[in-house]
Amino acid sequence: MSTTNDFPGAVGRWNGFVRHDFTFNGWQAILVEPETPAAGMPWIWRARFFDAWPAVDLALLAKGFHLAYVDVADLFGSPKACARFDAYYSWLVEEQGLATKVVLEGFSRGGLAVYNWAARNPEKVCCIYADAPVCDFKSWPAGKGLAPGSPESWSKCLDAYGLTEEEALDYPGNPIDNLQPLAKAGIPAIHVCGDADEVVPVAENTDVLAQRYRALGGQIEVIQKPGVGHHPHSLENPAPVVDFILQAFVRTEIPRERHFGSAPDEV
Repeated sequence: MSTTNDFPGAVGRWNGFVRHDFTFNGWQAILVEPETPAAGMPWIWRARFFDAWPAVDLALLAKGFHLAYVDVADLFGSPKACARFDAYYSWLVEEQGLATKVVLEGFSRGGLAVYNWAARNPEKVCCIYADAPVCDFKSWPAGKGLAPGSPESWSKCLDAYGLTEEEALDYPGNPIDNLQPLAKAGIPAIHVCGDADEVVPVAENTDVLAQRYRALGGQIEVIQKPGVGHHPHSLENPAPVVDFILQAFVRTEIPRERHFGSAPDEV
């Protein structure tokens, strides 16, 4: 069992794995270690809602991935969130030895964070797994389309970006607007969505992003869950997502057969 002493903070257990809870530059941070780290030290980065529907995280931990998290609550993928990600990424890679390319995982509003950071750092991204993701803050939290939105969260979003509402509605920096760097870098993405999601409607989030990404030559797979709303996230059997992530490593310098084995049929 790995109990790396270099990781700071309190050591506990999470679903059978060693978990470190600590403060990084004043922010809540978590790092979960696999029992046996895979060669190359691959990792998945949960942008928001740590511990919610963690089937994919647990499957990848079993494959030797580390699982990382740093709090970006109420930053909505803003430049402030990206700067926080920059600092945490540098520490994990340069000081803790994790892989230079990370799997990004964005649940709900976490979609804003992972896509906006990836657009700024495509060379650091292996692939993106987004689950019922917000891809345009005009949909949520603004509620300017099909979604009811959240006035309280919209106010926090405007504050995080330093924008007036008028400026925000013309803002060209949502995930749906900045896909060219990802397509150019060949970053594959997979989305899991409920087709009855009224909170983050697929039609003005994943559908728009997928259409634009494919038009740019990007690879994206969308799994829609019939009759499912915003919750529950993930899949009962996460194998399609886990296999997609492992396949992404086939196209890197890390040969899959040496380090991961096959994806599980059930988790």
